[in-house]
Amino acid sequence: MVRISAIFIAVCMVLIAGSVGFVVYLRFGFTGAESALVALGALTALAVYNTIAARKRDRLEASNQLANLARGSGDLARQLAEFGRRLSTMEVKVDTVIDRALATAQPLAAEIEELSTLVKQLADSVAAHEAALASDRGDERRAPAAGVEAGYATGPAAAAMDSASVPAVSAPPPAPIERKPTAFAGMDRDAVIAAIRTAIEASKIELYLQPVVTLPQRKVRYYEALSRLRADSGDLVAAGDFLSYAEAGSLMPKLDHLSALRCVQVVRRLLLKNRDVGLFCNLSGATLTDSGFPKFLEFMDANRAIAPALVFEFTQSAVRAMGPIENESLAALAERGFRFSIDNLTDLRVEARELNERGFRFVKAPAALLFNRVGAASTDIHPADFSDLLGRFGIDLIAEHIEIESMVVDLLDYDVRFGQGFLFSPPRPVRAEALQGLAGDAAELAKNSAPAPGPTPAGGNLAQLARAGTRRS
Repeated sequence: MVRISAIFIAVCMVLIAGSVGFVVYLRFGFTGAESALVALGALTALAVYNTIAARKRDRLEASNQLANLARGSGDLARQLAEFGRRLSTMEVKVDTVIDRALATAQPLAAEIEELSTLVKQLADSVAAHEAALASDRGDERRAPAAGVEAGYATGPAAAAMDSASVPAVSAPPPAPIERKPTAFAGMDRDAVIAAIRTAIEASKIELYLQPVVTLPQRKVRYYEALSRLRADSGDLVAAGDFLSYAEAGSLMPKLDHLSALRCVQVVRRLLLKNRDVGLFCNLSGATLTDSGFPKFLEFMDANRAIAPALVFEFTQSAVRAMGPIENESLAALAERGFRFSIDNLTDLRVEARELNERGFRFVKAPAALLFNRVGAASTDIHPADFSDLLGRFGIDLIAEHIEIESMVVDLLDYDVRFGQGFLFSPPRPVRAEALQGLAGDAAELAKNSAPAPGPTPAGGNLAQLARAGTRRS
């Protein structure tokens, strides 16, 4: 547009200069050369005038723009000053609110801290009293008239103690004395094993469930199945009190088969009410190498529809002691969709990648181990990073043995998503109607898992590779 305007002005100036030259040529009798010079002079004058006028116009426009910019800068400066004033006022108000909040919260925080200290002191006092009472009861049970009754360890230590004589009261025991339950009082080792065998064959192993909840919502997400033995006297014996005898008598496969059968029935009941609930079922390493494992695998294959909700759990010592046969059996279960878990951790030295490849999806660690309150072996990873390490390989960390509320608060700082312990709920028995119709199946499965008398069948000697120490609460 500017270029067109300039061209139009130039044409007009040429026409005006030409007209002036033509007029002086005709009117005043100038020669052609003189008329041309007059026309050229007029054109030059017009060009000079146009240039001066254009510059004056540009200067006027620039002056107007500068004036507008100055006014805009002044308005912006006033707005910034107003904004600064308002911001200062807001900062003063925020500081006042924070000071009031801190002044209000400090007494409450002091009271909460004092209450937390009192609760911890109370918990320590209760634990000390319980330990003292348990010690007194243990002393009463271990004090017969003629001397001290020795307990039995598991694995190779059991064989060594079986051949040794009972030590005198004044002599130090060759191995830690194991507490014998009241239900087995007055019975020797073989009698206790026989009683346990009879209870398994008669399906007198009762099933208890303890919930595993999400943190911090405390919503029940899983259950763990725990075994209790019903003695002839009617007393209930916890698994931790009779498993050592069951291992010594090679009864773990039969016990695991019975527990797995009942866990399947419980899972079916649970899935009818909630499809998002799962169940942890404890197994020993001896079951994976037992001659009856093919029958166990066949039973699990028939129930592979519930595999996502059933998790088989092994102790850390059992997983570390697994050989080729155990790993092959584990792979067979994994091929059918079943997942695995590790519990009874004594240290945090786990190979997360390897566990994931073998089908492990859960790791249960005692809360005291995560807080470094027990004598665990040194590791390269801090307990606070343990959950993140497992999570990178698709493994969930479950903190167990949670007894007091303060543990939950500390576990949240460690990014632990699941918890289990007496704080949430103690183990509760499964209702009898939930286990109806299991007696015949249990007898059949137990018969197939019974060890053959005499020489060990082919592959049966591999059961001796399973390590003792499979504890179940």
